[in-house]
Amino acid sequence: MDNKCKIINCIIALLSILVIVMVVILAFNSNEQEKNILTTIANEGDNTQIGITTIKFSENEILIGNAISHIENTDTININENGIYQISYQLYGMRETIGTFNFSAIILVNDTAVNETFNESPILRDNVVNRMTLTSTVFLKLNAGDTVKLKALSIEDISYPTSRIDIEKIY
Repeated sequence: MDNKCKIINCIIALLSILVIVMVVILAFNSNEQEKNILTTIANEGDNTQIGITTIKFSENEILIGNAISHIENTDTININENGIYQISYQLYGMRETIGTFNFSAIILVNDTAVNETFNESPILRDNVVNRMTLTSTVFLKLNAGDTVKLKALSIEDISYPTSRIDIEKIY
């Protein structure tokens, strides 16, 4: 009986050590990747140019991590780490005069338009003052040193009083 108890105690001890080792390994391997998020806002008065312009953002509302950076009151967002990024934006366009209303948005990477991100409003020809918000979410593979801009496009006298862009490194 004594030998059986010793064997059972040894097995229990070995199993306990094995469980502890597995917990430690899982804890080290499951460290959550550091979050990298930027939310930047363009407020009324930030973008006074009408028609075609890159959007300047005056307020960094959320800035977590080091993979993305932005200097307030500029139109350039800097990518500091290679990865896959989710980019979402809202671009508010308005026209104070009556007439055709149409504007578009596109994301620029290193000042080059990414055609797959082109987003166009419907063409409105009503006799009313027109306002609209374009929204979009895209995933882009970006590299350290890349720059990202949001460009508004219109041949009408559309202004862009407010806007926001949210970027998160997801991988």
